[in-house]
Amino acid sequence: MFELSQEHEDFRKVVRDFAEAEVAPHIAEWDRASHFPTDLVPKMGDLGLFGLVVPEEFGGSDADFTSLCVAIEELGRVDQSIGITLSAGVGLGINPILSFGNDEQKQRFLPDLVAGRALAGFGLTEPEAGSDAGATRTRARLTGDEWVIDGAKAFITNSGTDITSVVTVTARTGTNEDGSVQLSAIMVPAGTEGFTVEPAYHKLGWHVSDTHGLTFEGCRVPAGNLLGAEGEGFKQFLKTLDDGRIAISALAVGLAQACLEQATAYASTRIAFGKPIGVNQGVSFQISDLAVMVEAARLLTYKAAWLKDELHAGRRSVKEVKHAAAIAKLYSTEAAVSAARTATQVFGGNGFMEEYPVARFYRDAKILEIGEGTSEVQRMLIARGLGLPQA
Repeated sequence: MFELSQEHEDFRKVVRDFAEAEVAPHIAEWDRASHFPTDLVPKMGDLGLFGLVVPEEFGGSDADFTSLCVAIEELGRVDQSIGITLSAGVGLGINPILSFGNDEQKQRFLPDLVAGRALAGFGLTEPEAGSDAGATRTRARLTGDEWVIDGAKAFITNSGTDITSVVTVTARTGTNEDGSVQLSAIMVPAGTEGFTVEPAYHKLGWHVSDTHGLTFEGCRVPAGNLLGAEGEGFKQFLKTLDDGRIAISALAVGLAQACLEQATAYASTRIAFGKPIGVNQGVSFQISDLAVMVEAARLLTYKAAWLKDELHAGRRSVKEVKHAAAIAKLYSTEAAVSAARTATQVFGGNGFMEEYPVARFYRDAKILEIGEGTSEVQRMLIARGLGLPQA
């Protein structure tokens, strides 16, 4: 039988206590103001959250991927924006450098990122290239000992904070022998001439998360800022997204868990027709279904995280992890959207009021079905994993 270890559960309590003390009292105000709490990031770093999967030589704790998912779930249970700040900070910021960077690149960036003194972003999505990464238009050409980058990126998390140190950007650097686009990943430090961070988006949800478009016009960086080998960008971002899907699943579990807890509490205390509304089957059955979704989403998510850890230990295959990650991401995110809708319905008119957290969770839920690969992409990946014919 699968279950988390006592060490994981003890760590869960540590992160939950942190989220309740450092996030919960302020999150409504931050959300109203669309304020990114820069001073919270070093506190998360002090707790070791950014360094969970990072080796000790770079300041991390070399813990397993499951521990990271526990942390993301617990932060997401209080607020999704703070949860995605950690998820993207590690999965999209730290992970590409850790996985594909050389020793000099790791020593230059990782210590500050692990400590929470800095954040990093990952520039993949473009205004006309989302799921179709082959449509990437951003280009980089090698001129002497510099890469010259031109193009634009969209919806990039942690890319414009006061402590953002670098954004890893995917760009076209040529054409492969089969005629396909050759993509490479290049690190662009914040403040580089020709690199412009556009104004923050006015978003439906995730108000506290930092999200910007990026523009590159004759942006020059040293040739040594290439991450890995030229032409490996496509392979690199696929691996990055595989890990990110499990992390987003954990974020979705946190939202669904919060909706379950709040709907249960409200249905136990809200009086209508002289009795708590929870005695009515119309309400209690909805919450019961919600409990089933939470349990199923959590099991799928942590199975995928466990498989990821087993892969790291050499006991599982990449194919197994990719398949489990797609299943977990699809189910958990769609369950989170349903959970937010159910909780809002249980709250009735109050659920439509911003003073109740379920309204914020309702706004935050939808993006989970889109980021790190849409639900449609996950279904495509699952079908491929089953061996079904492909177009």
